[in-house]
Amino acid sequence: MNASSSYNEMAGRLMVALDYPDADRAKDLVQQLEGIPCYMKVGMQLFYAAGPEFVKELKAKGYSVFLDVKMHDIPNTVKGGSHSVTRLGVDMFNVHAGGGALMMQAAKAGAEAAVAETPGLAMPTIIAVTQLTSTDQDVMNNEIGIPGLVEGTVVRYASLAQQAGLHGVVASSLEVEAIRTACGKDFKTVIPGIRPAGADIGDQARVLTPGEAVRRGSHYLVVGRPITSTANPRQAAVQIIEEMIQA
Repeated sequence: MNASSSYNEMAGRLMVALDYPDADRAKDLVQQLEGIPCYMKVGMQLFYAAGPEFVKELKAKGYSVFLDVKMHDIPNTVKGGSHSVTRLGVDMFNVHAGGGALMMQAAKAGAEAAVAETPGLAMPTIIAVTQLTSTDQDVMNNEIGIPGLVEGTVVRYASLAQQAGLHGVVASSLEVEAIRTACGKDFKTVIPGIRPAGADIGDQARVLTPGEAVRRGSHYLVVGRPITSTANPRQAAVQIIEEMIQA
């Protein structure tokens, strides 16, 4: 693999979190990153503010889009939501594994129905959130009320998502190896809480550097503030991609 293909491959595994309150600020960052073939992650804050049109604009620019709205509702409602976001042309979206197998199956069914109705529409990658990277052992046990170790819960949810027909999970890099053991190396892992060496971890509890995350077998790395809060976002993104290549 030559340097250019290595760069493009790793750039395609970097998901830049557009965590902004309005479309204008998000568009400014997208412009600064122009030419870097990364994924763009649109979360709840931006999607609620800018709506489906912003997603369509990103797709028109050629970006892959991860719509991070973490659906968690009764199966029929999630099926409808899945149908709607699939019709937007998103490449990936997520649901909460805590909603159970029937809900996750409904998410897949909604996406499949949208694809069947729309010629040329591709099936998105559907992933399930296991435990948020802001959740530590104490919070999971004593506030959420789930006993046991975080890793055990994450692996159980990952296995449930796989059985429900989903394509992968959102988890911490600390659990990637256990997920690969339980679900196989092709089951996708999308990893938030990525912090370059020396970066502020903010509200994240379970974090790793980009290089460490790649070495553990993570498929996609979600990076927000280490790129979006810097004076030179483009340079920050390129440095992260270079660290991923060297892993």
